[in-house]
Amino acid sequence: MTAVSTSPTPPHDEPIRALQAASDLLKALASPVRLGIVRELSGGGKYVHELVDALGVSQPLVSQHLRVLRNSRIVTARRQAREIQYGLTDEHIAHIVLDAIRHAQE
Repeated sequence: MTAVSTSPTPPHDEPIRALQAASDLLKALASPVRLGIVRELSGGGKYVHELVDALGVSQPLVSQHLRVLRNSRIVTARRQAREIQYGLTDEHIAHIVLDAIRHAQE
């Protein structure tokens, strides 16, 4: 008779899923403009025009990169009257980006 284990064990592919999720996150951040957006949002919510001014790039370019960040669930959007305020879904993302920027400057 074979003993059946009752202790929960993670599926064999669980580590691969975690690695894939981390890879997808890093891919979503793999743009100087997107890193700049996250850096700007680390100080709190911002409107598109504020991001355009801070980054010195066009509004369509900022909107395109915000779309990527929203689809990756890195950034949230909250409508306020006629404008949308963007913020980070998780402050851990800001730490990752700010640490990467500091590391690159060493």
